[in-house]
Amino acid sequence: PEEGVGPDPTPVLTTVTVTLPATSLEAGQAAVTATAAGADQHGAAFTLGPVSWTSSAPAVASVNNGTGVVTPLSAGTTDIIATTAGKAGQRTLTVVAPAALKINEIESNGGTPGDWAELFNPTAAAVNISGWVVKDNDDTHIYTIPAGTTIAAGGYFVAEEAGFGFGLGAADAVRLYSPFGVLVDSHSWTAHAATTLGRCANGTGAFTTSTSSTKGAANDCSVAVKVNEVESSGGTPGDWIELINNGGNTADLSGFIVRDNDDTHTYTLPAGSTIAPGAYLVVEEAALGFGLGGADAARLFTPTGTLVDSFTWDAHAAITYGRCPNGTGALINTAASTKGAANNCVPTGPVSMPWPGDDNVQTVDGLSVFQTNLSGLTYEGAAGAAPAVLWAVRNGPGTLFRLIFSGGIWTPDPANGWGAGKALKYLDGTGNPDTEGVTFAAGGSAGGMYVATERNNDASTISRSSILRIVPTGAGATLTATNDWNITADLPVVGANLGIEAITWVPDAFLTSKGFFDESKGRAYAPADYPDHGTGIFFVGVEGNGNVYAYALNHTNNTFTRVATFASGFTGVMALDFDSELSYLWIGCDDTCGGKYATFEVNGTGRFASTNLFDRPGTMPNLNNEGFAFAPLSECVANRRPVFWADDGETGGHSIRRTTITCTRFP
Repeated sequence: PEEGVGPDPTPVLTTVTVTLPATSLEAGQAAVTATAAGADQHGAAFTLGPVSWTSSAPAVASVNNGTGVVTPLSAGTTDIIATTAGKAGQRTLTVVAPAALKINEIESNGGTPGDWAELFNPTAAAVNISGWVVKDNDDTHIYTIPAGTTIAAGGYFVAEEAGFGFGLGAADAVRLYSPFGVLVDSHSWTAHAATTLGRCANGTGAFTTSTSSTKGAANDCSVAVKVNEVESSGGTPGDWIELINNGGNTADLSGFIVRDNDDTHTYTLPAGSTIAPGAYLVVEEAALGFGLGGADAARLFTPTGTLVDSFTWDAHAAITYGRCPNGTGALINTAASTKGAANNCVPTGPVSMPWPGDDNVQTVDGLSVFQTNLSGLTYEGAAGAAPAVLWAVRNGPGTLFRLIFSGGIWTPDPANGWGAGKALKYLDGTGNPDTEGVTFAAGGSAGGMYVATERNNDASTISRSSILRIVPTGAGATLTATNDWNITADLPVVGANLGIEAITWVPDAFLTSKGFFDESKGRAYAPADYPDHGTGIFFVGVEGNGNVYAYALNHTNNTFTRVATFASGFTGVMALDFDSELSYLWIGCDDTCGGKYATFEVNGTGRFASTNLFDRPGTMPNLNNEGFAFAPLSECVANRRPVFWADDGETGGHSIRRTTITCTRFP
């Protein structure tokens, strides 16, 4: 030592420094090891003796007292502390939670293409979910989300049954784990939902039965309430509107608004107005403060004015209008009033009888001639040297066919450009009419063909119910309409593919002889009231409501007048054909009604009413038959004449089927 300086002091532990491999870890992540280093009073390294480790918040991260192994457990902060020889050092560790993803919607009962679980990212940043794990209630059922999978901020990821390799049961669960085994979210249930199980409000609320499946999108949390039955003609004690809750949860209708077709007629449901699942709420005329008319509507709105459901009618029902099947089907004439209870959907009118002809149904067209979509038929009998013609329309693309009988089948006429049918156009030569029905008036096809169209296929989401007149003698592959009676605004609002499906023509002479009642005039029908309408009335059938509408069509200025409306008794009308020889108006439904057909006749009040209801022929499958036509009595053999159907689905490659029908009136 230098003169005047004492010996160097003995090194003394002064500071302890703690080091962590990372100062931020995710809960559940693999453990890491903390290390400690010492320094003396000069800052020189100091060899430490035994170190004791502790955590200031053991619930956030634990640490092994002897080894310094740190295990992150839950979100939060903690100090990892090393103590030795009376000295201590520490390092702050932050433990973050996994991204707050949510199980948002679950399909457990066979969705498209199978069961699935939808995840939702409610955060403001994309989340990499590579290695995340989905389980049901069985720990051996494990699905690991593939590498490279992310969910955008506010986005969705759907784990499919085909991917996770197991289905979801009626009593089951979905559990979501981070890659480090932390349970992030879960939901369990005891029975399949009628639709899906989903969070309401979307992404944040409790699980409930959704109103409809919304796979990969925001959940449908709207109320599943429908207008279910309507009494518009003086019930007990007055008119009423019945609402049904088709959802799996109690629907709170406090503040919801009920209106008829007049926006000034408004009734607000009081606070506490609720409907239990599957239950009913009847709104009485006394509460409404207004009655319901013969041509009116029942509409239900949310408190903010969004339309929930509605029904529009043109005339009072014979009893009530009700959904058949109850709660879900179209509103039709019911067999009995069932105020506050399930609708009586027993068919009204005659009990169905076996087909009044042969049961031996045969295909009578070539294989795959029409490529599906054949929708309407009408039969034009032979005249002199001219053979019989079966006229047909295809709805997409809109095409008129002239079929002749050759080689034992009905086949497109090869002459005059008819070999592939002729494309139809609107008045201006444009468009692609969705042609569903076809007929002709007095004078046969030479006087023009009339087709029922429900939309322009070039704008297929927009309803456009029109009757087009086509002159079939035109040359070339395209026929342009000479008249267009657009009746869309005169009909109740229906879907674009639920408009007029059928058309037939009824002569004035028949109508006047039967005292047909003109509803527009409020008296017996008089042809002179309708200049330039020709010599008869056109009847059209609507798929969306099962009603038939009768129109006088002015051929000079394309105006029209509706002279009658009546219900068919079917949920939808697919076919119409008037038998002028036996005085029957035939109305047909497709496979949605089991292929039944009804005859209607003018009754003592001058209105068409159902007189017979027939099952389809015994050997006819339940097909999507949308066209129907029969031959005249001149073709009867042994009291039988041909009758034909057009199958829109071209089942087995064939669209046209034939059997026979009796040639005499029914008992």
